[in-house]
Amino acid sequence: MNKKYYTDERAVQIILYLLKANGIKKIVASPGTTNITFVGSVQQDPWFEVYSSVDERSAAYIACGLAEQSREPVVLTCTGATASRNYYSGLTEAFYRKLPVLAITSHQGVDCIGHLGAQNIDRRQLPNDIVKLSVEIPFVENEREEFLATIEANRAILELRRNGGGPAHINLYTHYSTNFSVKELPSARVIRRYEYGDDMPELPQGRILITLGSHPKFTEKEVTAIENFCSTYDAAVLCDHSSGYYGKYRAQMALPFCQSLLKSKVRNHDLCINIGEITGDYSMHTNCNDVWRVSRDGDIKDKYGMLSKVFQMSEEQFFSYYAPTSGNKHSYIDECNVEYDAVYASVPDLPFGNLWLAHKLSPRIPSNSVMHFGILNSLRSWNMFKLSEGIETACNVGGFGIDGGLSALIGASLVDKERLCFGAFGDLAFFYDMNSLGNRHVGNNLRILLINNGCGTEFKLRTHPCYAFGENANKYMAAAGHYGSKSGKLVRHYAEDLGFKYLTASDKEGFMNVIDQFVDPAVSQSILLEVFTDCQMEDKAYFMIRHSISDGQGKAKQMIKGAINYILGEDGMNTIHKLVKR
Repeated sequence: MNKKYYTDERAVQIILYLLKANGIKKIVASPGTTNITFVGSVQQDPWFEVYSSVDERSAAYIACGLAEQSREPVVLTCTGATASRNYYSGLTEAFYRKLPVLAITSHQGVDCIGHLGAQNIDRRQLPNDIVKLSVEIPFVENEREEFLATIEANRAILELRRNGGGPAHINLYTHYSTNFSVKELPSARVIRRYEYGDDMPELPQGRILITLGSHPKFTEKEVTAIENFCSTYDAAVLCDHSSGYYGKYRAQMALPFCQSLLKSKVRNHDLCINIGEITGDYSMHTNCNDVWRVSRDGDIKDKYGMLSKVFQMSEEQFFSYYAPTSGNKHSYIDECNVEYDAVYASVPDLPFGNLWLAHKLSPRIPSNSVMHFGILNSLRSWNMFKLSEGIETACNVGGFGIDGGLSALIGASLVDKERLCFGAFGDLAFFYDMNSLGNRHVGNNLRILLINNGCGTEFKLRTHPCYAFGENANKYMAAAGHYGSKSGKLVRHYAEDLGFKYLTASDKEGFMNVIDQFVDPAVSQSILLEVFTDCQMEDKAYFMIRHSISDGQGKAKQMIKGAINYILGEDGMNTIHKLVKR
């Protein structure tokens, strides 16, 4: 019989590599076929310390004893059918004693469950007190599945020692591969977790960028810690309007980063430190060699697909550890500001629409205001332009739906009824939530900008897949024709009957005639400004702003793209886009 090595099943290879990287070598194996790829691989590797147990219930308790005495994590592996059910007692013991036992159960796939196939047990729902975390690792046959398997395996392994430790579970797909010809175990991405008080890793040499999504209000201590870090390591903080950070190292780069003909000189860096939550700035993707995540929850959230370290601690603790005092470096943020200013100065005279409104109105919002944005087009448009320091901004990017934007704005306005609260919303988002304006607690401090183009403009932009459907997108995708089809009376009567001052504009001149009233704090009445725009002009404006400035490399790229488009046509270009995405 030929000598056996590691299995060719990639999911098993990832788990084995991560077990070794985390120093986990003790394994209690029970006999079976479903787990043959895992057991057949570890038994040939002398690094692992493997013990056999025919009885899975006994195996689980053996693992408890091994883990307690050795103070090391222990792995359990068994076949399908009822074998894994016998782990329940031992895993319950491990759960309440916080013993690091990792149960790896194998199966043929969810599609096999419930279809009269033998030995297909459903393990997708487990009792609350047998493991801290249960993950599913599918077959790995492409990059996306590789990413998922890597993340889930890291999550399960890291959970063994997290918050005092405890058991975890991996439900592993298998093809029952009999190919054990892989002599060298391929590498996999290892993610480490650090808690406050652990020995912290050294910062890598090179450029550092902090990326910041939506975030609660920053405290003065948090801002100081970030400022000290940036000034010590010459870092910058990449933000959007949902972040609420206004320190001197703030870099709002949606405008330059969206340029099609410009290769940004500040987008490449060696380390990305990710804080905050979801961002609505889709252009906030950067080129980096390494990603660290800092959050009190310590969860693995891999936005950029390159996460290597998670720091379960406060941002103040993290940044203060690496920079207890301030420095005087600022060249990176200076470069960011120079690039932004150059693109901003090149913004053309945009057609009347959301982008033009954001361009003209953003410097006019009073500095002590609150401002909320609707997703997606409104937030993206306003992210292109800076607001004055002192304006608190927010957007419902958590669930990222169009519902609830007005209600969230109203809730914010109730905290301080003397403070102006602005909101910018598209027509679908407005009408979805317009009933909230009738709430009897609404005060006189609201300033609502309604951009009414009669449909979901997002679906009419040439960057959106629905654009290929042309006017047919209006039927069901872009939701055109609802809510009065841009009626000039519908919102006016509703707003005025509810006590709002109603303003309207349908062109640039009309808007400039009402802008002063809209932003004037002296107006002691809530205002609703309805602006009627055209989705074709919205699309044109978005195209124009993405081509505000160019460099030589960008121009060459665009010429090549244009030539290919001319030769192959639209269908040919669509085919190329699909191949590139793969």
